[in-house]
Amino acid sequence: MRTPNPDVLPRSENLRILPLDVTSDESIAAAIKAAGPIDVLVNNAGIGVVGAFEATPMAHVRKVFETNTLGVMAMVQAVIPQMRERRSGAIINVTSSVTLAAMPLAAADTASKKAIEGFTGSLAHELAYFEIRAKVVEPGYAPTTSFAQNSSVRIEDLITVAYADFARPVFEAFANPALTTREADVVDAIWAAVHDASGQLRFPAGADAVALAVPPGQNTAA
Repeated sequence: MRTPNPDVLPRSENLRILPLDVTSDESIAAAIKAAGPIDVLVNNAGIGVVGAFEATPMAHVRKVFETNTLGVMAMVQAVIPQMRERRSGAIINVTSSVTLAAMPLAAADTASKKAIEGFTGSLAHELAYFEIRAKVVEPGYAPTTSFAQNSSVRIEDLITVAYADFARPVFEAFANPALTTREADVVDAIWAAVHDASGQLRFPAGADAVALAVPPGQNTAA
């Protein structure tokens, strides 16, 4: 994590938390060196942005892509050499359910995550030659996490007067979702992706994400 906090997870002699800023080549190199051999890379770093795209400063859009897209690519590129030499390993890129269905007020975030979906799909082909697996995990809306606050811009500043009437029912739906994702759902999906040998590329995580991933008419029991 960017600022290591040893109290975030239960202490264990088998667990080590390292500082890492995925937007810094120097930080990535230091973390890779300190970690030693890496069997599985899970790219979960990300910042969100919710609001009207018209009102979103391009400086923030670039910041989103630096972390959500280019940061993921940089981490992948950094671990490939050791995995290629060992001819083993798994790379799990965590995106979002915004890649499963078009959602309002999420244009920049969706673009940053969609890029990683395409990137991972192509990467999976070339890495399979070296027996390295590349997968995508797509979490749904998880209101019990702090991801929504993981941004340097306030949602209120991205909903201008012109968009207020449009945004109101959208946020009302956010406040009362029919289905959501739990932290454990994401953990389970990552575990499944790491151990998958079927060639499956995408793993939706959470009831809402799974519902979006299932084609209409095919979500009922036989």
